[in-house]
Amino acid sequence: MDGLATLGTVSGLPSETATHEGAKDYFVERDGVKFAGTHLIIDLWGAKRLDDPAHIDEVLREAAVATGATILHGHFHHFSPNGGVSGVLVLAESHVSIHTWPERDFAALDIFVCGACNPYNALPVLKRGFSAERVQLSENKRGLIG
Repeated sequence: MDGLATLGTVSGLPSETATHEGAKDYFVERDGVKFAGTHLIIDLWGAKRLDDPAHIDEVLREAAVATGATILHGHFHHFSPNGGVSGVLVLAESHVSIHTWPERDFAALDIFVCGACNPYNALPVLKRGFSAERVQLSENKRGLIG
């Protein structure tokens, strides 16, 4: 654990948004099915600006806000001056992540949100922000209980 602590990513402190009294159940119910949240797996093909961490950060933040989520933290790593980018936005409602292959005009993303957030609202933002020619999409309901 000591190795992780030096990265500055381990914290024993609760989030400022955490509450214990009258805690809200962030599971959702749609069409008689109750689950933790919706997890979209998104592939963007024919996408542009996939080697620009600042642009990727900006587009993902706009997409997260479009879902109704609260952004807590973002981190993006550029693999070389013209290489791909891997990154994540940590949300109060879960996360948005991306891995890019600019040499193939391809980006793999996932958006997992719980509560009242709608991850589908991020799709037009992502398509426009990366000038994607084609979007492949799959959906998973996480924490399915009925």
